[in-house]
Amino acid sequence: MTTSPSPVWDPSQYLRHEGHRTRPFADLLSRITPATPPARIADLGCGAGNATALLASRWPDARITGYDNSREMLVKAQQYAGENLDFAYAEASTWAPAPASYDLIVSNALLQWVPGHASLIEGWLEGLTPGGTFAFQVPGNFDAPSHTILAGLRESPRWRSRLSGTGDRAAAVLAPADYLSLLTSLGCAADVWETTYLQLLTGEDPVLDWVKGTALRPVLTALADDEEAAAAFTAEYATALREAYPPGPAGTVFPFRRIFAVAVRP
Repeated sequence: MTTSPSPVWDPSQYLRHEGHRTRPFADLLSRITPATPPARIADLGCGAGNATALLASRWPDARITGYDNSREMLVKAQQYAGENLDFAYAEASTWAPAPASYDLIVSNALLQWVPGHASLIEGWLEGLTPGGTFAFQVPGNFDAPSHTILAGLRESPRWRSRLSGTGDRAAAVLAPADYLSLLTSLGCAADVWETTYLQLLTGEDPVLDWVKGTALRPVLTALADDEEAAAAFTAEYATALREAYPPGPAGTVFPFRRIFAVAVRP
């Protein structure tokens, strides 16, 4: 198996589907109902900052920090910075909030990129004030054609030597019931659910355009020094995606399952 470099993110590509990408966070936010408004909030994996801005709109008096390990995303996020909102570099795998330092920690579509993240949750909970909330959402669509086709291509004879295992996150996300068991075993009152969004995408090769912002990033990063190979892989992937997701009269339906959790510390 190859050693995958950290994916290089393209904020502009990621935000081409901003509405669909932000909707799950808005849905998660609607289920966060603290007894008192949070004074300090951490957004772990803030990306381009557009979702973090929703936190600032919901709780304008809170001190909010968005954390991410992508310099490209953090530069883009600075447009939202203000008196009570800032952004900082952090690796989620090593980020450790001080005990009882936050009233709310949120994470939006990040944890699938953090192998073994389940073992980190207890430490993050310890960073909450009593009665504080930890809330997150992660994709649950790794058995969808968009991902199984990508995995199959990476392991095919043509690409295996360069891409085997690159960006493989299928085992990173737990089943919803396992998240519920974990959070309740840590003493939290937890609400865990899943939703499948039937996203209607438009334009040429819209599913490919979507994955160029997320799932395809590790491959594009691994092939960044070989434009011809990157173009060949992308073309092969695009052909298979067209067959798996044929366009309809109003666009291409791209089902996307997501897993949500809201946990309140005792």
